[in-house]
Amino acid sequence: MSYNFFAFTDRMKYIRRWQLMRCVRDENIMEHSQQVAMFAHALAVINNKVFGGNADAGKAALYAVYHECGEVVTGDLPTPIKYFNNSITGAYKKLEERASDKLLETLPKELRSEFEKSVKPDVESYEYKLMKAADRLSAYVKCLEELRCGNAEFSKAKKSIEEDLKSRNMPEINYFFENFIDSFALTLDELD
Repeated sequence: MSYNFFAFTDRMKYIRRWQLMRCVRDENIMEHSQQVAMFAHALAVINNKVFGGNADAGKAALYAVYHECGEVVTGDLPTPIKYFNNSITGAYKKLEERASDKLLETLPKELRSEFEKSVKPDVESYEYKLMKAADRLSAYVKCLEELRCGNAEFSKAKKSIEEDLKSRNMPEINYFFENFIDSFALTLDELD
């Protein structure tokens, strides 16, 4: 018998983000998830090494790797639609839950419980909170990239995402902004 889980997740590279926006460079959910994993890991390490926390950096990164995988079933619903009202948000959360269940059913039974921990993470955990912050941080960096290329379409998104990140009151985010965010505006030669 052949199982389809990894073939499904491999299709993440075909799901485009930012569908309602004109983009200088397209982004898919696979590359986005990789960036979110790096940022979630970084935020967890910052939490532990700078602020004396005890976040599981591996768990935060793993949550990020799988955080969009249900979209191979649902597609990427743009944020303005997803959060238009409570009714749509609730219905979409149920759809995401069902998509995750469907995806997990494509694994052998003996593996499901292990993958379920990442595909359907503990939303009350600090690692999940770090991953969600990293997800927004990735969106913020996308806005910076687009704006650097002269695409003013991302001006409003940048502002609202920055406000959202600051409203989280997470010292890891502040640290990331203070120490890393400015370098995203640099050219390759300037990074050297």
